[in-house]
Amino acid sequence: MLTKSRWSTLIATAALVLATSVAQAQSPAPTAPDAWIKQMSGEVIETVKADKAIQGGDTKKVMALVDAKILPNVDFQRMTSAAVGRHWRQATPEQQKRLQEEFKTLLVRTYAGALSQIKDQTVELKPLRARPEDTEVTVRTEVKGKGDPIQLDYRLAKQGDVWKIHDVNVLGVWLVETYRASFAQEISASGIDGLIAKLAEKNKAAAAAKS
Repeated sequence: MLTKSRWSTLIATAALVLATSVAQAQSPAPTAPDAWIKQMSGEVIETVKADKAIQGGDTKKVMALVDAKILPNVDFQRMTSAAVGRHWRQATPEQQKRLQEEFKTLLVRTYAGALSQIKDQTVELKPLRARPEDTEVTVRTEVKGKGDPIQLDYRLAKQGDVWKIHDVNVLGVWLVETYRASFAQEISASGIDGLIAKLAEKNKAAAAAKS
């Protein structure tokens, strides 16, 4: 069970997961997945450092940045189906669509709120354990700043000529697995429609709090 403080640290650091994709639309991504992560991490940290509005928590600006630069580079369908687990196959196409939309909104709002916490971090790569022909890889990194270094590992899948993120490990915890446990509990209690309603309720409450 994650403590509240550990979960807060996890979420704050996990902002880098989506944020690493910010500059991909501006320049070609390196072919090697670890080089891509290194380049994107460095560029987004510098972007946030230079943007006082993001640092100040300007929700509209952060959300606009996420929508324009990050969403196209994360495989939300794969993330959602993995988080829902075996219940995904039982969902109708409409339920799958709703689940993906609500889960995406939940993640975007969570990470967008944490972007302002990026200050002086740097990212160091660990040796990549993969072959050149692999299309599924795990890139291991360490985020360094004030305090102890934080483990941040990415699961990437190659789609055509680009890499997309579909899971992340922060402090030894894979986010998809964490959500899978809570989603399974909700589905067991109130079904797939119950999970959709719960996610929608959380997203509505978060939007109201930011307005």
